[in-house]
Amino acid sequence: MKEDKQLLVITHLSQLLDFITGIGGFIVPLVLWLTKKDEIYGMDAHGKAILNFRISMFIYLLLCIPLIFLFGLGIVGFIIIGIFYLIFPIINAIRVSNNQEPKYPLSIKFLQ
Repeated sequence: MKEDKQLLVITHLSQLLDFITGIGGFIVPLVLWLTKKDEIYGMDAHGKAILNFRISMFIYLLLCIPLIFLFGLGIVGFIIIGIFYLIFPIINAIRVSNNQEPKYPLSIKFLQ
């Protein structure tokens, strides 16, 4: 296994593709994780952290839909989740470049 911090940083930042393509922010990290998890040191842990975060945020988005009818709380939820989608990939890309483990809040551990 070799160490490639740049690829790990790119993997975290690739989540931002959602703002351009709509779904690329899930597919690109998934493909990078599946193809490089046995080659790049740390890719397995980082890929799982990203995918757990993405799946968790998707579930939270689904929960916000019925909340729209309850005083518009779902819209507030959409805004907060959108901020999470924007900020935490950048924060974790910086953490990776500083040799720190990624931390995604509110992530449910689907992949261990």
